[in-house]
Amino acid sequence: MSGMRLYRSLAALERCVDDAPRAVAIGVFDGLHLGHQEILRRARALAARDGCRTAVCSFEPMPEEFFAPHAPPARLTRFRERFERLEGLGVDELFCPRFAAVRALEPEAFIERLLVAGLHARHVLVGDDFRFGAERRGTVEALAAAGARHGFDVTEVQPVLADGERISSTAIRAALARGDLETARAMLGRDYSMSGRVVRGLGLGKKLGFPTANVNLKRRQTPIDGIFAARVGGLGERLLDGVASVGTRPTIGGGKPLLEVLIFDFDEDIYGRYITVHFVERLREERHFPDLESLKRQIRRDVTAARAALAA
Repeated sequence: MSGMRLYRSLAALERCVDDAPRAVAIGVFDGLHLGHQEILRRARALAARDGCRTAVCSFEPMPEEFFAPHAPPARLTRFRERFERLEGLGVDELFCPRFAAVRALEPEAFIERLLVAGLHARHVLVGDDFRFGAERRGTVEALAAAGARHGFDVTEVQPVLADGERISSTAIRAALARGDLETARAMLGRDYSMSGRVVRGLGLGKKLGFPTANVNLKRRQTPIDGIFAARVGGLGERLLDGVASVGTRPTIGGGKPLLEVLIFDFDEDIYGRYITVHFVERLREERHFPDLESLKRQIRRDVTAARAALAA
């Protein structure tokens, strides 16, 4: 199978999936941190041992977003970012229905329709805090008991620690919110990054002498804000150095959060290109400046600081 196959509904799953056995990892997997990667590593190992496919069962929107639509947690990864990372981690199939379509399934129906009839699970892997089905009544113990009846085994993967702290999406959000990229990096196993398509902005950066690439974040809330030393991927063989800003641009009365990145020593038209910005070091918070000249002087200082941080 070339590329990861995607099923966005239970009907598509029932219509398209063959009866090959699968090692199925279940979870939201926001961020694909080292704890998530351990679950997937175990799933791939079981799949390789028993001649299975590796499948992930996840949900959109995230359950936390569904239940708190007006104050959702900041997303670490958009759906496309999660898809690309799962594919890069060797997952064969992703079943990702709308959460609203499966949230009311009784635990037994969740098991029988999704895992047995839909995904033909031989192995099911979950985190230690896993709950499922209507009102989260399904437990790992109930899942294991059902597995004994239906012919699949259940692996409950214990948390992975970083410096003694449990790795979780919540802990990574907290680290990013306080500008602690080092802790986030230790939990993710990589620099935190955000991807998106370059869109047309107001052209202010160009007028100031610092042309930036603007990226629509497509998030209700952003997990980070401020000014960062950054590296940009998607524009060639290597990552390009730059300085990035995530925020509302208060000096010019901006509204929704935007990601802007000034790529050093680079002058190409990249409108419409899909880029990934890797955040290396937080330089400062976003600030309001009294005039554009003051902003321009600060950008010069930010460029110097970012070059130094990236060189180090």
